Amino acid sequence: MRAPMSWVREYVDLPAEVSVEDVAARLTALGLKLEALERPGHDMSGPLVVGRVLTMEPEPQKNGKTINWCSVDVGAANGTGEPQGIVCGAHNFEPGDLVVVVLPGGVLPGPFEISARKTYGHTSAGMICSALELGLGDDALSSKGGIIVLPKDAGEPGDDAFDLLHLRDEVIEFEINPDRAYALSMRGVAREIALAYDVAFRDPALRKVPAGNDDGYPVRVAATDACPVFVTRTVTGFDPTAPSPAWLARRVQLAGMRSISLAVDVTNYVMLELGNPIHGYDADKLAGPIVVRRAEAGEHITTLDGQDRALDPADLLITDDSGPIGLAGVMGGESTELSPTTTTVVVEAAHFTPVGIFRTARRHKLPTEGARRWERGVDPTLPAAAADRVAELLVRYGGGQVAAGVTQLGQAPAQVPIDLPLDLPARVSGLVIDAATVEADLRAVGCEVQVVGDRLTAVPPPWRPDLTDPYDLVEEVVRQVGYDEVPSVLPPAPSGRGLTREQRLRRRVGRTLAGEGLVEVVSFPFVGDATFDRLGLPADDVLRHAVRLANPLSSEEPFYTTTLLPGLLEAAARNLGRGAPGVALFETGTVAFPRDVAAPILGVDRRPTDAELQALFDAVPDQPLFLGAVLAGERDRSGWWGKGRGASWEDAVGVVRRLAVELSVDVRIEAAQRAPWHPGRCARFFVGDDEFGHAGELHPRVCAAFDLPARSAAVEIDLDFLMRRAPDVVRAPRLSHFPVAKEDVALVVAADLASEVVAATLREGAGELCESVRLFDVYTGEQAGEGRKSLAFALRFRASDRTLTETETGEAKAAAVALAAQRHGAEQRA
Repeated sequence: MRAPMSWVREYVDLPAEVSVEDVAARLTALGLKLEALERPGHDMSGPLVVGRVLTMEPEPQKNGKTINWCSVDVGAANGTGEPQGIVCGAHNFEPGDLVVVVLPGGVLPGPFEISARKTYGHTSAGMICSALELGLGDDALSSKGGIIVLPKDAGEPGDDAFDLLHLRDEVIEFEINPDRAYALSMRGVAREIALAYDVAFRDPALRKVPAGNDDGYPVRVAATDACPVFVTRTVTGFDPTAPSPAWLARRVQLAGMRSISLAVDVTNYVMLELGNPIHGYDADKLAGPIVVRRAEAGEHITTLDGQDRALDPADLLITDDSGPIGLAGVMGGESTELSPTTTTVVVEAAHFTPVGIFRTARRHKLPTEGARRWERGVDPTLPAAAADRVAELLVRYGGGQVAAGVTQLGQAPAQVPIDLPLDLPARVSGLVIDAATVEADLRAVGCEVQVVGDRLTAVPPPWRPDLTDPYDLVEEVVRQVGYDEVPSVLPPAPSGRGLTREQRLRRRVGRTLAGEGLVEVVSFPFVGDATFDRLGLPADDVLRHAVRLANPLSSEEPFYTTTLLPGLLEAAARNLGRGAPGVALFETGTVAFPRDVAAPILGVDRRPTDAELQALFDAVPDQPLFLGAVLAGERDRSGWWGKGRGASWEDAVGVVRRLAVELSVDVRIEAAQRAPWHPGRCARFFVGDDEFGHAGELHPRVCAAFDLPARSAAVEIDLDFLMRRAPDVVRAPRLSHFPVAKEDVALVVAADLASEVVAATLREGAGELCESVRLFDVYTGEQAGEGRKSLAFALRFRASDRTLTETETGEAKAAAVALAAQRHGAEQRA
């Protein structure tokens, strides 16, 4: 909402010395958010005056153009009182007309400095101005197009034109929240200024209006639920060629709308002034009485923008005997449009309920200025005053007269009283607010207040449909006391509560990964088929079966992701591309797997049954919490100590191992083949017989598709699954002060047997004395045999109550080797 200060000052006694910056600050503190401050015309300077054209001599030129050599009376503005000689290429004025002249030394928007210069054989001492040259947009201020032709009584030659044309003004632009629709008018903004400065407010809607009678234009309202008030006034003998007065056109323009014609400008002006949208009909084009009703199936309307629109039965229409002539509250119809031949104007000022207008505007994609106000809520008491104001301005500047007939149907709905404990504003805000302040502040915003004991009853003003419950009234009081006065006090933590089990586990996971050198990131969870192609997923892969979004941000990524890896891989590539030698990133987030069950569409007229709710819940996709990680580039940095080490599949598997230890979960690892990992360097993880994720080296084609270094590694596991398996009581490590006994063993096994499987077997066979099993060497070659490999393990034994003997450790080692031989055909190397 753009509010010219010269306009709002007409309705409020604001001291002249108050700056626009201070006004903006005060209104922002009251809840009208400042969007911008503008000073149109402040880039112009110098003599800009009213001039009277004395003579104009047409002079054809060799280039086919005809210029006018003009003599213009500018009074004493030029210092001599003599007529000013000016060359002008426009032809829409004549001797005797009053025009706007900028004299040498003046500066127009651009900046464009004006000086006396020789052109077309004459010395032109100034310029006769058009609206466009003065920064006023198009030529709407001109009666004939081109040069501005002022009314005969606009002033005398030499008078200053800045004030005459309202060229210098200050405009505050606000971002209006939906609950403050009253501020979409000069009336509302001025009321807020009066509240901010505690000064007098003059309501432009307070005017004596004639009562309704039977002589007005006939109207019937069939949809009274959507249109409780409908008022019409008729202006006859209107001059459609009459120009908009300069001040009115300028104000409409400063408020952000285009000046079009007097009739249209007046309806826009009153809408901006009072907040009630107005519409005008050409009476000669109306066929029979006006009827307000719902649309019927198959009906169409051609709106003012020339579009043919198919109507919905929920649309509220303005009709006559010819059919629809307007989308109520949104846009008028082309068939009854005001035109350059309109001499009788029927002015409509109605009240429409917000929800219907909102849905119609969205349905037809017509976000008009009128619909913007209706859908937020308009003062229902305004129609009679708004129609009377429009009729007054049309007659004053367009001639004719207001017909005696007044149509006035319905009345404004009554406001619902709100009961409020007097101490509620203080309890909610934490401020010291006494009962007298609560009462005074609510009266200041227009409420009718009655206090009985420790309670207050307030009837909201009709321009505040947003005030519906006690806490709305609390906000009105607190915003006047001052949001900046509200103390910053941390609420006391309730006793007996803390983090949930899931919160504690997620924090442990995050700390563990941070300790391993990984950095957390958050990526967009949206993917498309191209993303799955880059991951190398087969056409029938379960990850390609994703939830399609109804309104995606991008048509190329219409699915909610089933994997966290795409966002992580792109983040890693972005960081490496900007110079990072290596990255280690992780993300925790939900993925979605559809259930292929159609969700029922439930009504809002009643509470759903248990069966309907269950059907709705059954259609909700499964959304487990996943953990993803990617390691690429250098894992150990290069330096003076030597060459660094690149990230590999061992690092990815190690991330899951470390988490399993931290969460005290026994995890089993097996070799696997799963896109997007390398088929020979991928591990899958189990708890018992339940698989919960994969880790390993990415496939070379995937690395190339995401522009990552070769042999980059990634992890993705179901974190919800892993956390559910974590015990509530963490197992503390067993500590012993007795020395450790060391035994090494080398076993020859099949080349495709995972070392982790062998290690688990050794640990099981060695029994409870075994403290750890660690692989420290892998050998493949002639000595191991074809299709075989040698795995060397370091076994560590320790007892909690004694020093182990050589016999005990030897027996434990032998038992471990024997079990490996039995299960895997392992042969011990000497």
